[in-house]
Amino acid sequence: MNNLNMLPLGPFHPLFEEPEFFKLYVDGETVVDIDVRIGYNHRGIERLAETKDWDQDTFLIERICGICSTSHPFAYINAVEDLLGVSPPPRAKYIRVVIAELERIHSHLLWFGLAGHFIGYNTVFMWAWKYREHILDICERLTGNRNHYAMFKPGGVRRNFTDEQIEWTLKKLDLLWSPIEMFIGAVLDDPVLHARLKGVGILTKEDGIKWCALGPTIRGSDIDIDVRKDDPYAVYGELLEKGVWKVITFTGGDVFAKAAVRLLEIVESLKMLKYCMENLPSGDIDLGLLEIPAGEGCGHAEAPRGEVFHYVRSLGDNRPSRHKIRAPTYMNLPTFKSTCKGESIADVALIAASIDPCYCCTERVQVVDRNGTHTLSQKDIVKMSVEKTEKIRKKLGITEDPYAKMLK
Repeated sequence: MNNLNMLPLGPFHPLFEEPEFFKLYVDGETVVDIDVRIGYNHRGIERLAETKDWDQDTFLIERICGICSTSHPFAYINAVEDLLGVSPPPRAKYIRVVIAELERIHSHLLWFGLAGHFIGYNTVFMWAWKYREHILDICERLTGNRNHYAMFKPGGVRRNFTDEQIEWTLKKLDLLWSPIEMFIGAVLDDPVLHARLKGVGILTKEDGIKWCALGPTIRGSDIDIDVRKDDPYAVYGELLEKGVWKVITFTGGDVFAKAAVRLLEIVESLKMLKYCMENLPSGDIDLGLLEIPAGEGCGHAEAPRGEVFHYVRSLGDNRPSRHKIRAPTYMNLPTFKSTCKGESIADVALIAASIDPCYCCTERVQVVDRNGTHTLSQKDIVKMSVEKTEKIRKKLGITEDPYAKMLK
């Protein structure tokens, strides 16, 4: 590395919605190596989850990510139900799949719209977000919210679907089906996108397995991995057996392949939505759980970005004693070691965006208490932050707080 130039990308960059730091080691315009530094978002979700009861945590966990605001609660309630050894009512399972697949569609359309914007192809941006609005309208009609739907709870769901909502949703989906298929076909055949995305940031099958990639990131490398198929939950296994949907894979492993997987998954999600709304079983939507016994449980779900994993431990009281979260971006980030090497500097930001990263999902604060004598409080963490800021300021020779005048 000594003979190479280091080009910083981040922590703040127009292409990144969240702060992260990429060190690019370059030889001219070619990237020779890359070092990814995470840790610029700290919200302490895991620690906060231990201070709230089991029901409150579903609302907290929704706030891990605004785009995957059902994926995390899905994995969480799967973990709690694993601890309890229970299964929710059939109608609740169907409702859970409806919300999850609506979220998958809106997430993929959001990503593709932004991808079009990043490469200067704003026609793609406008069309993708136009159809995404219709999906968010359905979310709002069924749940009351465009994001953060607050539908899930351990043992079931919080709100039922009425006959009027079901009828309205089916009509809306019928109107959307044709234009979305047209949009997907037009995008996949677009010569501009082929020229810009094909052959860029290739993740081979071998490297995908080596780096333990997940979701569309590895399915674009023709690896058939999907939690909904491999370890079915809710009614995904039933829908798969009936041929309602299939796992989408694509060859090539480049940015175009990852985009194609996401677009084709939208069609599969539409199929599941139509089937679930037309065949929604009658009955209860909640088991009415009141207590959580001592034990531990694991749950996962296939988020739009890949597998999200939650672990909970109970001591028999009204809140988890430990809550561990692993988001898909944490697993997909290391693939940059394979996909960015040998590429031009101009392509790195696009390759980084191709995994659909969510850094706020990935970040966490962890305190290692080795001798059991001291645990850091929020006040301690703030104090450490202030002290580190002062240290950096002195090192740079800044004698006055540059923000103090702005705050007066």
